[in-house]
Amino acid sequence: MFLRIIKKSIFGNLTQKLLSFGTIFLACLLLACMLNITLGVGNELTKELRNYGANISVVPQGSALSIEVGNKTFKPFENKTYLELKDLHKIKEIFWRNNITAFAPFKDEVAKINGKEIKVLGTYFDKNIPIDGEEDYKTGITGLFPFWKSDKDFVNDESNILEANIGREFATRFNLKSGDQIDVEFESGIRTFKIVGIIDNLGEYDNKLLISIDKLNEILGSKPTYERAEVSALTIPENDLAMRARHDKDSLDAVEFDKWYCTAYVSSIAYQIEEDYKGASAKALSKVADAESSVVKKIQGLMGIIFLISLVVASVAQASLINSDVYRRSKEIGLLKALGANNLQIYLIFMVDYLCVSLVASVFGSIFGFFVSDLIALNIFSHSIAYNFIIIFICMFFASLISILGSLIATKNFIKLEIVEVLYGRK
Repeated sequence: MFLRIIKKSIFGNLTQKLLSFGTIFLACLLLACMLNITLGVGNELTKELRNYGANISVVPQGSALSIEVGNKTFKPFENKTYLELKDLHKIKEIFWRNNITAFAPFKDEVAKINGKEIKVLGTYFDKNIPIDGEEDYKTGITGLFPFWKSDKDFVNDESNILEANIGREFATRFNLKSGDQIDVEFESGIRTFKIVGIIDNLGEYDNKLLISIDKLNEILGSKPTYERAEVSALTIPENDLAMRARHDKDSLDAVEFDKWYCTAYVSSIAYQIEEDYKGASAKALSKVADAESSVVKKIQGLMGIIFLISLVVASVAQASLINSDVYRRSKEIGLLKALGANNLQIYLIFMVDYLCVSLVASVFGSIFGFFVSDLIALNIFSHSIAYNFIIIFICMFFASLISILGSLIATKNFIKLEIVEVLYGRK
């Protein structure tokens, strides 16, 4: 009997139920869309920003990075220290190895062309660096800076001839083009390089001659070493815990330290590189990390506000619909009470009625919300965004909460009235 009453209640007023279904459907569509983007935007934005350079710098312990102002290089200490290239693979062999997307070593030298001083930068372009479990792993500046585009080729790290890439500024200064050959004067003698390509948007490297670091070490007659390495790692935005760890790791208790250590913050990844790579000091480039965190937090804050507004609007709309339906069926409530139904049964009739409609609407709304978030992600990031299926249950929870509270509040206004008041409309 009770089930028949509920079934009749659900299918009894299709217009009212369709309106309720539409309200929850649209609300959950918006909630799922916003939540999916909010949860995924951090990773996606970090991936996008990782295409524009490194966020960790690895240097020898006790050394300080040189500072370049204009064409002048200021070195805090004249006696440089170096790390050995044979240990470079250790950067990729930490716990967060899958988050290390690319890295490259760098070594600076000064030379001359036609009596004019130039800067030479030795690095890897796309070098095979075997790591534990991945013998064919390749990395270099082509992976570290994927937006760098050469008008012809990049230097082949394994080439037997001396090859070089230059920036547009360097090419203009010496009137060079791809395919030209230039004589570069080092302290050890003059070497002839072939320009294999001119790269646009080199930034701080635009006035340098880029060559293989192995060739540079051979020319200098030095051991296979490098001055610094830049690392691009996928990280999550830093929070208060990461900021505290960055300033003073000793301030964290054991639980906080474990949580920080096992989370892909840029500071924790840098710490683990330093921990596993003896003799090296890994420094998080705080400006890059701070910019990432700031942008992601602002976007997530905006999405959070939209989420709350849509939740409030959906609650008000659903409550109004339920209230009007309960008012319309007030005589039915009086009749049920006259037939012996208690207050709990009347509560359950309306609650189960709208709960069923809300649950179905929330599932459909969540699924459509995923598609909408995918369309937004395609427009922003040019690829789809991962689905967080926990959002379906979050939407079902909020839809159920709205319907249960709306039903209880609306029914409460009529259930306390006397039967005669409800049946004859004299409340």
